Amino acid sequence: QVQLVESGGGLVQPGGSLRLSCVASGSIFSINDMGWYRQAPGKERGLVARIFSNYITTYIDSAKGRFTISRDNAKNTVYLQMNSLKPEDTAVYYCNARRDGLSYWGQGTQVTVSS
Repeated sequence: QVQLVESGGGLVQPGGSLRLSCVASGSIFSINDMGWYRQAPGKERGLVARIFSNYITTYIDSAKGRFTISRDNAKNTVYLQMNSLKPEDTAVYYCNARRDGLSYWGQGTQVTVSS
């Protein structure tokens, strides 16, 4: 089992920044990759960014140049730095980890971008 706990969400004005954190615990030694997803009201949950065990990263087009995913293995933590936030970034953000073909999720953290 892998447990994931997110933090760092909140209310921010357009153009502002937030950094989300996801701390992993449990059987983390063979996690293949970790990612951030988001789900806006009335929409399906979708991938925002992913970082693999070799530190290769992928992003959705709308996140490129604004968001940065990173990991600190010593702290078992994955981060999502979000800059130049837009109202359309408003969503619940979920941390995801994949291990041995299984997918694990955190409880989510709300990000609201509004003036």
